[in-house]
Amino acid sequence: MPTLPPVFPQPVVPPWYRHRWPWFIMLGPAAVILATAVTVGLAIRQPDAVVVDDYYKRGKAINQDLRRDRAATALNLAFTARHDAKAGVLEGRLESFGRPMRAPFRILLAHPTLPRKDLMLDARPDAHGVAAIRLPALEMTHWRVVVEDEGRAWRLARAWSPASTDKLEIVADPEP
Repeated sequence: MPTLPPVFPQPVVPPWYRHRWPWFIMLGPAAVILATAVTVGLAIRQPDAVVVDDYYKRGKAINQDLRRDRAATALNLAFTARHDAKAGVLEGRLESFGRPMRAPFRILLAHPTLPRKDLMLDARPDAHGVAAIRLPALEMTHWRVVVEDEGRAWRLARAWSPASTDKLEIVADPEP
């Protein structure tokens, strides 16, 4: 018996890559692969600066820092300064028991995340105890400020955001 042609002709089905749904389904895994490549690239180019190799030494140094804080308290130290962004100057005064100190001291402005942006400033007070320091364009972020003598016997420390205030005041804590 001869075969009859089908009543409904069979449609011609194109190959899978001609359909849009397989490509749509593959879009998710492709996005994950791309995001992973970008993340790995960032991790390699910008290592985490917060993690330190010598964490044990840093931990031991905390006790030394507390001694330096106590020394600042014993000297009743206070540092007040004002940042003039237009002139590019940080002008400040270091006092002990209300009298100006004329000895040279250092000011460390530590960037919160990028150590290469840290600034170490040497302050040389004049006869009135006022030190004016040229300061390059200061990034408007939350700086960690450490004021210490050249021999590192004492220190004053505080967080400071020049975006919110141009004044900086650090007073030795009576209970460090």
